[in-house]
Amino acid sequence: MVAEGGEEEEKIKIGVCVMEKKVKCGFELLSAPMGQILERLQAFGEFEVIHFGDKVILEDPIENWPICDCLIAFYSSGYPLEKAEAYATLRKPFLVNELEPQHLLHDRRKVYERLEMFGIPVPRYALVNREFPYQELDYFIEQEDFVEVHGSRFWKPFVEKPVDGDDHSIMIYYPSSAGGGMKELFRKVGNRSSEFHPEVRRVRREGSYIYEEFMPTGGTDVKVYTVGPEYAHAEARKSPVVDGVVMRNPDGKEVRYPVLLTPNEKQMARDVCIAFSQAVCGFDLLRCEGRSYVCDVNGWSFVKNSYKYYDDAACVLRKLLLDAKAPHLSSAIPPTLPWKVNEPVQPSEGLTRQGSGIIGTFGQSEELRCVIAIIRHGDRTPKQKVKLKVTEEKLLNLMLKYNGGRPRSETKLKSAVQLQDLLDATRILVPRTRPGRESDSEAEDFEHAEKLRQVKAVLEEGGHFSGIYRKVQLKPLKWVKVPKSNGEGEEERPVEALMVLKYGGVLTHAGRKQAEELGRYFRNNMYPGEGTGLLRLHSTYRHDLKIYSSDEGRVQMSAAAFAKGLLDLEGQLTPILVSLVSKDSSMLDGLDNASIEMEEAKARLNEIITSVAKIVNSNGSSECPWMTDGAGLPSNASELLPNLAKLTKKVTEQVRLLAMDEDEKLTETGSYDVIPPYDQAKALGKTNIDIDRIAAGLPCGSEGFLLMYARWKKLERDLYNERKERFDITQIPDIYDSCKYDLLHNAHLNLEGLDELFKVAQLLADGVIPNEYGINPKQKLKIGSKIARRLLGKILIDLRNTLEEAISVAELKCNQDQQSASKKNDKEDTDYQSKLFIKNEDMRRTSTTSEISMDQDDDDDKETKYRLDPKYANVKTPDRHVRTRLYFTSESHIHSLMNVLRYCNLDESLQGEDSLVCHSALERLYKTKELDYMSNIVLRMFENTEVALEDPKRFRIEMTFSRGADLFPLEKKDSEAISLHQEHTLPIMGPERLQEVGSYLTLEKMEMMFRPFAMPAEDFPPPSTPAGFSGYFSKSAAVLERLVNLWPFHKHDKHASANGK
Repeated sequence: MVAEGGEEEEKIKIGVCVMEKKVKCGFELLSAPMGQILERLQAFGEFEVIHFGDKVILEDPIENWPICDCLIAFYSSGYPLEKAEAYATLRKPFLVNELEPQHLLHDRRKVYERLEMFGIPVPRYALVNREFPYQELDYFIEQEDFVEVHGSRFWKPFVEKPVDGDDHSIMIYYPSSAGGGMKELFRKVGNRSSEFHPEVRRVRREGSYIYEEFMPTGGTDVKVYTVGPEYAHAEARKSPVVDGVVMRNPDGKEVRYPVLLTPNEKQMARDVCIAFSQAVCGFDLLRCEGRSYVCDVNGWSFVKNSYKYYDDAACVLRKLLLDAKAPHLSSAIPPTLPWKVNEPVQPSEGLTRQGSGIIGTFGQSEELRCVIAIIRHGDRTPKQKVKLKVTEEKLLNLMLKYNGGRPRSETKLKSAVQLQDLLDATRILVPRTRPGRESDSEAEDFEHAEKLRQVKAVLEEGGHFSGIYRKVQLKPLKWVKVPKSNGEGEEERPVEALMVLKYGGVLTHAGRKQAEELGRYFRNNMYPGEGTGLLRLHSTYRHDLKIYSSDEGRVQMSAAAFAKGLLDLEGQLTPILVSLVSKDSSMLDGLDNASIEMEEAKARLNEIITSVAKIVNSNGSSECPWMTDGAGLPSNASELLPNLAKLTKKVTEQVRLLAMDEDEKLTETGSYDVIPPYDQAKALGKTNIDIDRIAAGLPCGSEGFLLMYARWKKLERDLYNERKERFDITQIPDIYDSCKYDLLHNAHLNLEGLDELFKVAQLLADGVIPNEYGINPKQKLKIGSKIARRLLGKILIDLRNTLEEAISVAELKCNQDQQSASKKNDKEDTDYQSKLFIKNEDMRRTSTTSEISMDQDDDDDKETKYRLDPKYANVKTPDRHVRTRLYFTSESHIHSLMNVLRYCNLDESLQGEDSLVCHSALERLYKTKELDYMSNIVLRMFENTEVALEDPKRFRIEMTFSRGADLFPLEKKDSEAISLHQEHTLPIMGPERLQEVGSYLTLEKMEMMFRPFAMPAEDFPPPSTPAGFSGYFSKSAAVLERLVNLWPFHKHDKHASANGK
């Protein structure tokens, strides 16, 4: 190095005072990132690197340690931090990372305290400090689904972290509504980073812990690496909370991809760097609902396997060191970096390009931009309800216990503790022996005892409780006035209540299997790259996935099982459910909005079926049979009903005899002991049949004969009222449901007449079920638009957001191409990203669709985003970005959405428009009587990059549907039917087109047809996002020229801009 006067100037000495396991000395000069960066620093010719080595650090007095100008020193296990501090006090070198604050990093309490002091967001948390193991603390309360610390309540899922920063055993506890259990996170061992323990429900008590809210981050962690306060590099990886399997590349390294930070996050990186006085500092970032939080600070750490990062880090460190020790020297970066000559070329891998797949190919210039799927849950047990009036004091007291002692308020019992209380009370009340029915006057008592027995059997079923599958309502019906206990006046007391127990509707082993298989099918067929494509897009953060589910347990579990197949995950469903699935009951649950219209439809349906002369609306024609009132009903429906009742009676009687045998055996053994808690989470993960139960001639699943009989007896009783000689047609779907379930899962019981009953029930159900959602197309459209209004609005927002983002990328790419002829330097990259960010902002302000504004901020900003950083990513097509939105729901929403799709053109505002669904598809839909388990509607949006941006044909929508699980194989008697009976699982049918081959549905047309029925974007709840998190893109890394002008770290200037990466 030559000074201005021509004489050689002494090099700046950098002392590396760290344990050898962190750097390898001698001839194997510093493998890994630190070696790469120090080699680059030396290549500038201004520095000399001195390695202290373990012997010097551990054994030699500090007076004998080498003297240096700048010191790199950081703690690792066995490192004498106090000794290094004494050396720094003695020699006063420039410290890249200050030493004293490194003590803070060993105590998570102090880390959070320091973060809060600097205004850096952290998750909501509370401290539980114990002076000795298992110390009882009066401020700490643990209940089944929450812990409370100093009055602050943390509902499951929550996180439990030891206060010791070096203890990496972190636990996540899951709510009983998701199956319960605990997941332990730990330092990577082989290819695992976490383990799920389904049986663990209670928190640890042997030490001091931090409890904090679990942040749903979409299954992704972000690691941020600072080099000085102005430079931050971020990488995303699969979070260990999902399935605990570490994704590794062919070299065995964990797969991580660089992602862009928002301006807000860059400021956080700067603040963390300054708060802990650590120039080189790694920390963990959680992105949740549009906000970012720091949950851990690690101190000294470098990015692995990124040459671009090594270049940047060397240049930034050079600037810091020169500013500190040789400010008179120019820190301008040479035009060619000295080490560039010998840099190895990194291989890059691309993705195959593919057109649309299902509806012909519209050319190689088409890119898939968005996949939206609305999916029904998988195979389930029949839904059940028991109603009985109760006067027993034990049950009335239980109602008062859980409703706050309010005599006129109803109570809902869902938690394990509440249901255990009810079971204890019911066990005492159920008579040990069954009295014979001596007279009619005792018939009511007999029926009451039978129902109590049924309640007890339901609560004991499988020996486990979960609010996800069982709930009890107690509604007071009659009251009396009684004197108050203190003698002052009177108070009301309930003397009769209605107990309603809802159970069943549980996702079966077959349902889980179907959902996982459909997820796998989507992975292999819906995305470019034939299978590996989606996983590659997803792992490189070019796939924006959000999964929504209704509140029903079977729907949530179907969503989790589907995600498992889609993303090729392993292990239990509970952690996958909590990490990846968002509940949105207002969008995917409930029929309240259309209850009046549905009642009208059912009344009209009853009229059509029970009238001898069938009433037909004249709207229909032989070409469009679906236009008639009650289309699809069998012409002899009124004759089929008595047959249905007779066959139901026949099946019920057979199940009664089986139940009697079971009951006698139970009475003999007197098994009224408390049943130990059943491992619910293991049951949730099962995709296999319980072979032992089948071999023993018992019903499939956890249903005993008593409950099976109760199920059939209720159907028999409700279908036909003998006294009034009246049929209730609303029971037809339930009878069909029970038949189908027993035909698939209980064929081994050989119930005589079940096959025949199924055929009659199917004929009737195929006509009744579609007509319950509207007796003719106009009513179907009215009911459908009321039920699916919010979902339709969300679909339009999804499509509009995808469009705006795609246009944003295309316009900036076009500008970039134009500039690249004259400008080919790194500055452009920064400007490109900045403009992209600004462009998105502008688009949000100006974007309108016709007269209704579809402002992106209205909804989607609450969704967490991860965006690949194109500058640091070793990916051929960093701009390729696919948005996937999956909505899991029930039969009602699938029917409703399908009815809007096919009949929207019947609305007065759209007179003269063709249907979105072609005529041949309308015919197929008319013949498709049932949208069965896992039926789905899929919308895919493609962008044709060779068409002008303003051309409506730039964006094409493709619509398909699948009718879901197909019953046809069961009706055959061949080898396929036999294997299906063994597996209890029906195959899911592939997608069918809703448009003609080669037809072209533009996004513009789709929006026009949907808008009259969709909730407007402005009616969606406002986003809870801070300023600065509004764009998909943000400014990219500060490039090398700009590093020269950075504020030096040791000046701690508050006004320095945070435009680092």
